[in-house]
Amino acid sequence: MENKSDDIRGAIKIFIAKRFNLHIDKANESEVVDSISRNSIFVGGPLWTLIFAIIIASVGLNVNSTAVIIGAMLISPLMGPIMGIGLGIGTNDFELVKKGGRNLLIATIISIITSTIYFYITPLHEAQSELLARTTPSIWDVFIAFTGGLAGIIAATRREKSNVIPGVAIATALMPPLCTAGYGLAMGNWLYFFGALYLFFINSIFICISTYLIVRFLKFDKKHFEDPGVEKKVSRYILISVLVTIIPSIYLAYGIVQKSIFESNAQTFIREQFNFKTTQVINRNLRYSKGEKEIDLLLIGAELPQQLINTLKGNLKKYKLEGTNLKIRQGLNARQEIDFSQIKASIMEDVFKKEQQPGKTVKIDKFSQPLPEIRAELIPLFPEIKSYVLSHVIINRLDTPIKDTLTLFSAEVSKVPTATNQLRIRSWLKERLKVDTVKTIFEPK
Repeated sequence: MENKSDDIRGAIKIFIAKRFNLHIDKANESEVVDSISRNSIFVGGPLWTLIFAIIIASVGLNVNSTAVIIGAMLISPLMGPIMGIGLGIGTNDFELVKKGGRNLLIATIISIITSTIYFYITPLHEAQSELLARTTPSIWDVFIAFTGGLAGIIAATRREKSNVIPGVAIATALMPPLCTAGYGLAMGNWLYFFGALYLFFINSIFICISTYLIVRFLKFDKKHFEDPGVEKKVSRYILISVLVTIIPSIYLAYGIVQKSIFESNAQTFIREQFNFKTTQVINRNLRYSKGEKEIDLLLIGAELPQQLINTLKGNLKKYKLEGTNLKIRQGLNARQEIDFSQIKASIMEDVFKKEQQPGKTVKIDKFSQPLPEIRAELIPLFPEIKSYVLSHVIINRLDTPIKDTLTLFSAEVSKVPTATNQLRIRSWLKERLKVDTVKTIFEPK
């Protein structure tokens, strides 16, 4: 029985080793090194290809076209020098590291200059969603860059070439951040400029790290020198280069992870705790830095009492948001800062989310809609009414902090209607105004 178990385990090990063996279909090592080295150089055709790709990507970001941006990333040759640096580090080839680094710097500068010129002369200066998405990195960008780099270098070491490299170019998105940096420079927005460069730097570093890991896993031959002193010096230079790039990138990646966790917890807190019937969050700003964490919310609708706000602040610790400053703007403070485009976007977002929930009917809040003009209809239907006030009002109940909203119809009448006629007026108003409840007040003139 024991021998049978050993046989099964052995068979499984052989199956896994065969299926996941990267040495199968591996290309000749010298061919791989030569191919990556050639693609690390930006001279002539590759340089012009890069410039045209940058222009295409800038246009795509400018008009918010995902298809155009993807096309530009397929054209882009930016992966070459980054993989060259990783290969050089993995094979102890300091010349390849220098060549890759030099060409990556040239490509970066030319890309930013090209995109800056484009965004300076284009008549469209508004930052679209595709561009804004490239202003700050997230943990997902780091993960995609690392795994994309692994896929890229594995594809580069195969005898049979596939479409993996273009796919990696799209997934890791090296070009859009450079275009966004150009936009920030053209518009004088340094936050966009440095944020986009930060994203490009993070992507490049983790593609380089993944390249190094696969090169060492495949045991590429290291470059040896006749003079042991020269070899020791080269090894020292490479070690210094690795430490200078890796240590900051690990620190930055840790910061990105912490920021992503904070933003995820904050979004959950807002979604679950600010679920009120008559109050809505129309704008939210999440700020995270080493010394400050803040949730800044802009509300419309019924004002939240201070007691409820204190309770909300106390609930922050349930979402692992200790030390976070909860800033709530409402009432007069909110009205001074309301952008009606924010309200429209917030309403549309809620409608869209509800449409995505199976089995649920979208119901837009009636009190967000303007009341219709009914004067011409009232005159023939209810001639006893001489004037009226029609509005949505907020009810402040003394036994609970929760507020409610209803529709109020107050009329001056020549004669107070009978109970039957009052019921008839209320029924007509509910049907005409499409509301569930109408409060009617009749005062003799």
